[in-house]
Amino acid sequence: MNDARELPVISGDPTTEHRSMLGAPEHVLSTLEQDGSRRWLRPHLSKGFWWKYRRWIAYGLIAFFVVLPHLRFAGLPPILLDVPARRFIFLGHVFLPTDTLLLAFVMLGVFLTIVLATALTGRIWCGWACPQTVYMEYLFRPIDRLFEGTVGKGGNPKQPIEGWRRFVRWAIYLVLCMLLAHTFLAYFVGTDRLAQWMQSSPLEQPAAFMIMGATTGLMLFDFLFFREQMCVIACPYGRFQSVMLDRQSLIVAYDPKRGEPRKKGKHVPDDGAGDCVDCSQCVRVCPTGIDIRDGLQMECINCTQCIDACDDVMTKVGKPTGLIRYSSQDALEGKVRKFFRFRTVAYPALLLAVGIGFLAVLSTKYAFDARLIRGNGNPFHRHTSGSISNQFRLRLVNRTSDQREYTIEVVKPESALVRKTNDDPPKLESNATQLVPVVIEVPGKAFGPTGNVDAELKVSDDAGNERILKMQLLGPRR
Repeated sequence: MNDARELPVISGDPTTEHRSMLGAPEHVLSTLEQDGSRRWLRPHLSKGFWWKYRRWIAYGLIAFFVVLPHLRFAGLPPILLDVPARRFIFLGHVFLPTDTLLLAFVMLGVFLTIVLATALTGRIWCGWACPQTVYMEYLFRPIDRLFEGTVGKGGNPKQPIEGWRRFVRWAIYLVLCMLLAHTFLAYFVGTDRLAQWMQSSPLEQPAAFMIMGATTGLMLFDFLFFREQMCVIACPYGRFQSVMLDRQSLIVAYDPKRGEPRKKGKHVPDDGAGDCVDCSQCVRVCPTGIDIRDGLQMECINCTQCIDACDDVMTKVGKPTGLIRYSSQDALEGKVRKFFRFRTVAYPALLLAVGIGFLAVLSTKYAFDARLIRGNGNPFHRHTSGSISNQFRLRLVNRTSDQREYTIEVVKPESALVRKTNDDPPKLESNATQLVPVVIEVPGKAFGPTGNVDAELKVSDDAGNERILKMQLLGPRR
């Protein structure tokens, strides 16, 4: 196991001699060599049963990602995360920073969905739907294979990428990353604003141009250089799988009971050895460079390439397929798989509770928000006529996509009225917020021994939406 190598000692003394240092006995990471240098992965391609399904799903997801920001739902984009304007749109509903509880329900629902999906199907997101995997395996690696002369096969390049080939490959990467960056930003700025940025000079929109350039540069760095290290090093999902998975969760696994001990070669007579012929095809096709036969590993993204490769080899040697397959840790040990267990019951129950809470809060939302804030200073003012007035500030938020005009009137008590502080009724643009001063005047005889009067204020807009606000008017005790 010990691999001793003669390595130079870094020292300022030129007379220092080389000395023996102990090298790493194995790869610390699948993307690093034993000496710490980068191990560039060029996985072979196995076009089996699972790969064909993943291909159609991947292309469908790419088309969905590109088309979605251009669609409209109730006149609004299906998804818009407008952070500068502090406005978030989802399926025609506008969420504002004041919707703290709704946003908390959404985030909690996303988290519970992830842990539930992982408990049931393992890392199916990583291998089948993650943008990193989808674009890397079905967009950028095919480009590499085109220029390396390994189309449809993968593996080490048949010809070096030099001169014009390297330049053309880089140019194609640049164009694709620019398109992806524009599509990605459309989810944050909207297609209308994005089109305006694209048609204007970079000098007119320097901030927008810098954002676009930075996003394109990050994507170039990721897909051209960082690549599978995003899954192995940067992404925290693999490290969380030990918490989210249990022994009944679905994983891509090698069956050691059937495969071990391994045979050397494909045509060795069956003399008690296992079905694994030690061809290492499962290692050659792995996009993260691991050996699935070593058991469940953090780097495994459940892409099923090892399943397709192994099934192909088993068919050729006349053995049943499924030596590597979708299974679970308990199933590999011969235990009965249980669908109903604590995680599969608790997570859906919590998710249902979050969904009910979200709908309950959402049902209280209106086309506009209205909230009364008592004014500063004296709690009430006595007029020479004997009437009592209370000052408020009405906070209005227009949640619609159109301009709205609002009317304010007192419903209870009937003797109360709203003294106009402005000549015109308040008008708010889409998603705008305004503080409107409101003075409510009530006859002095309306106040009882406690000096308080229950009141209701009705706020309505020109589209027929209305809100009833309950409050207490303060006055002198009788």
